[in-house]
Amino acid sequence: MELTRENVLEVLGSIMEPDLKKDIVSANLVENITIDENKLMLKVFVSNPALHARKRMSEALEFNLKRAFGKDLLVESEVKGMPTEAKSAHRKILPQVKNVVAIASGKGGVGKSTITANLAGGLVKAGYRVGIVDADIYGPSMPTMFDVVEEKPTMIDVDGKPMITPVVNYGIKILSIGFFTEQDNAVVWRGPMAAKAMTQMFTDAHWGELDYLLIDLPPGTGDIHLSLVQTVPLDAAVIVSTPQEVALADARKGVNMFKLDSIKVPVLGIVENMAWFTPAELPDNKYYIFGRDGAKNLAHGMGVAFLGHIPLVQGVREAGDVGRPAVFQENTPTAKAFDELVTTFVEQLELLKSKK
Repeated sequence: MELTRENVLEVLGSIMEPDLKKDIVSANLVENITIDENKLMLKVFVSNPALHARKRMSEALEFNLKRAFGKDLLVESEVKGMPTEAKSAHRKILPQVKNVVAIASGKGGVGKSTITANLAGGLVKAGYRVGIVDADIYGPSMPTMFDVVEEKPTMIDVDGKPMITPVVNYGIKILSIGFFTEQDNAVVWRGPMAAKAMTQMFTDAHWGELDYLLIDLPPGTGDIHLSLVQTVPLDAAVIVSTPQEVALADARKGVNMFKLDSIKVPVLGIVENMAWFTPAELPDNKYYIFGRDGAKNLAHGMGVAFLGHIPLVQGVREAGDVGRPAVFQENTPTAKAFDELVTTFVEQLELLKSKK
């Protein structure tokens, strides 16, 4: 077969993108085909940015092209993860969700779930359509934080397929593993079982149209995080940390995890939780119990955005315990801090997407 652009496209049309179930030509995933004597250069996008997925595509390209045009053909292929816009257009999972953002932390106990709940509440206050997936398999807290512990998701028929309908409170759609387990029983699952349970909250749920879907991840770095990026089209990740050094060391690992070639999810920024303590009787005082500006300095040092400070206030804990996030309180310093976080979050995400 003669080495021409038309013949190259014909060969490439037989190579399937495994997640999209389409060939790479009809899915518009091929760019920059250049032929120079016996050398062929091209760029191909894949929906899964993980290293193993890109390597499989490179191998498929080389095998099929050399079979068609001869073993002496030099193939230089650049395989990259799809841009956000293209990924959104091709999404099979969560096709009606505009932005999917994971909220993560390197260690437990830094208030990641509190940040997720209040960020969601603040986005709803600002007029956005919001959902939360509580993917913290071993310590689901969203049912308590939104006062829906006794609620259970229902089923709905969507195009002949039974789908899970999220629980709704304060205008926020919520799915949590806590809805499917007994509250006082320990969840003892191996990694693959936990990953499968998390995946079903995306693939088997009817989320409808959303502006933002926030994913409250378990602390640390492990199977759940890898399964997530291989299943869900993440647009960005937010890291939550306290200012203290031991938390910052783990937050640094969290940022680096999302930068790995096998994950490649943009880190939107870092939130500093428990930034200072303000007692109710001294509302103008700030006591830096865990250190000062540690997460802010970490963000600047790692070249990611700093999204804001959230103070350590008794009302935040009380609001979470009674199932009404503190962001819904009127005219409080805490609500103001969360509202500012929401504004910065939206601005940074729009800025990030504009660069892609």
